[in-house]
Amino acid sequence: MRVKIISDSTCDLSPELVQKYDIGIIPLIVMKNTEEFLDGVTITPADIFAHVTAGGSLCSTAARGVAVFQEEFSKYAGNYDGVIHVNISSDFSSSYQNACIAAEDFDNVRVVDSRNLSTGQGLVVLKACELAQTATDLDTLKAELDEFATRVEASFVLDRLDYMVKGGRCSSVAALGANLLGLKPCIEVKDGKMSVVKKYRGHIEKCLSAYVRDRLADRDGLEDGTIFITHTEMSPQSVEAAKAGVAQYGHFKNVYETIAGCTVSCHCGPGTLGVLFVRSK
Repeated sequence: MRVKIISDSTCDLSPELVQKYDIGIIPLIVMKNTEEFLDGVTITPADIFAHVTAGGSLCSTAARGVAVFQEEFSKYAGNYDGVIHVNISSDFSSSYQNACIAAEDFDNVRVVDSRNLSTGQGLVVLKACELAQTATDLDTLKAELDEFATRVEASFVLDRLDYMVKGGRCSSVAALGANLLGLKPCIEVKDGKMSVVKKYRGHIEKCLSAYVRDRLADRDGLEDGTIFITHTEMSPQSVEAAKAGVAQYGHFKNVYETIAGCTVSCHCGPGTLGVLFVRSK
């Protein structure tokens, strides 16, 4: 059967991967003051950072409406045997609910809750592309992806906390203390939700080296297929520190470096980096 794979822009897959696997992308909305922009189309992370640096308020993201998903699904439903839409975690956005409502109008559209964001979601998208090659039943394919999503490990280290403070996710007092102590929080996605699981201390390159070691060293139960190094605006030295750690502690066939899109950028700001991969069954 011919299956079309689509996702929303939060999956943070590179243009090269999107083109290689012919993935349809639905951009989410980014709000800057009262203006609406389309993620990756009419606004970029660089635009967001420039706006905030100039004294502007923090940008936010918003879901697309049911009508948008209906329009997108209708593009493919008649030309393919099935359509799989992989969505940002239902705990992060009402986008999932809207997509499910839209899918009710189509017999051959299934919506998968990635339980993740960024390339954690992107890993589910790539798995969908892989499984679609041999799929014979849409519901079985969705069930396999639902199971796969539970094994994705996604986390990020933040070099700065001002975006978290402005977004109300961290108090200014806590941020001041973290800055004085040189602490860099590690945020992990678990069961579709984000929480701080550890704090690193020191220069960001040192913290990233320790972070990658903690995530990968002596881990036997990991799939060796793909790992993403995904980051917002960050120095080459910091990215290289993460790459060196992945090369030292990981054994992955594909190591992709990608730039985080507007969702991660809005909430975490510049200087954010994560390694995202999959546990074995």
